[in-house]
Amino acid sequence: MAKVVFEHVFKRFGDVTAVNDLSLDVADKEFLVLVGPSGCGKTTALRLLAGLEEISAGSIYIGDRVVNDVPPKDRDIAMVFQSYALYPHMSVYDNMAFGLKLRKTPKSDIDRRVKEAADLLGIGQLLDRKPKQLSGGQRQRVALGRAIVREPQVFLMDEPLSNLDAKLRVQTRAELIKLHRRLDTTFIYVTHDQVEAMTMASRIAVMRDGILQQLDTPQNLYDKPANHFVAGFIGSPAMNFFDTTVVGDNDKLFVDAGTFRLPVPADKMALLKPYMGKEVSLGIRPEHIYDPLFAPGDAVVAKIKSRVDVVEPMGSQLNLYLVSGTQAFVAVLDNRTKTAAEQDMEMAFDVNKLHFFDGQTKKAIR
Repeated sequence: MAKVVFEHVFKRFGDVTAVNDLSLDVADKEFLVLVGPSGCGKTTALRLLAGLEEISAGSIYIGDRVVNDVPPKDRDIAMVFQSYALYPHMSVYDNMAFGLKLRKTPKSDIDRRVKEAADLLGIGQLLDRKPKQLSGGQRQRVALGRAIVREPQVFLMDEPLSNLDAKLRVQTRAELIKLHRRLDTTFIYVTHDQVEAMTMASRIAVMRDGILQQLDTPQNLYDKPANHFVAGFIGSPAMNFFDTTVVGDNDKLFVDAGTFRLPVPADKMALLKPYMGKEVSLGIRPEHIYDPLFAPGDAVVAKIKSRVDVVEPMGSQLNLYLVSGTQAFVAVLDNRTKTAAEQDMEMAFDVNKLHFFDGQTKKAIR
């Protein structure tokens, strides 16, 4: 068990900077998730930590030891990849034991560790099977078991669930959370799926173009995104954005989107006064837009006129794709709402849930 520190780490591939001045502290026993779109540098950061790529500049610590020049086998880490990477000619038992045999671990220790890991993962009855006799979920458990038997200081996981079907992904996600709790060690997990990140992480590091955008708890990323990118990446469906201009006077401010205007909440007035007459990006999450008939009693709402474009019944909720003038947006509504495509509909925006971003820098105004 150990903390992990990235200290001003760079990784360059020729003219391309894949990881750009990454500074990141991962606490001992933390479950940290690196998340971002393809090509954002999250997997490269993991490979740098594992020693599979050479650092261009900066330092990486595992515990109190700088590991820049330490070979991967001596870093006391275990990695689980997107591909299961199992030896097809070996049994489950031998796949899990192989790394320990290479390290000349005593047979009694190998047997104990393999059986304990297999019981932990619910694959004890599969130890004599070959990988081709296993389902995708079972193969992924074997890959996890192979990492667990190492008893490393840090577990590294690179999109380990992406080859599983949707239902199995949800089940395995819950199993990984329980596994982290039982093993009580440091997990660093890479994914492009923000739902995975939100449900599993104690903290999330959001990356874009090799640059760390924000590091925070899942709830703080949702409630207080640092910029336009984080706000749009975290949350499903994604946050709605509108190009607006701040108008009004010293007593009351509005954000004007052309086809509608919304009042600025009293607690945001001082922040937005310097933006009078300037462009700001207005953000609101789909779940904070309501059918006026079913708006929560504590919500402070402002109504706008819109037209329904597409209706997606989701069982417990209704996803509506709407248009107001030229501005398209999404609302997640109570399933009691009755509407259809091409209908006009008044929507209620919760003004206390509005987010504001600088029109030029795209940083949150707060």
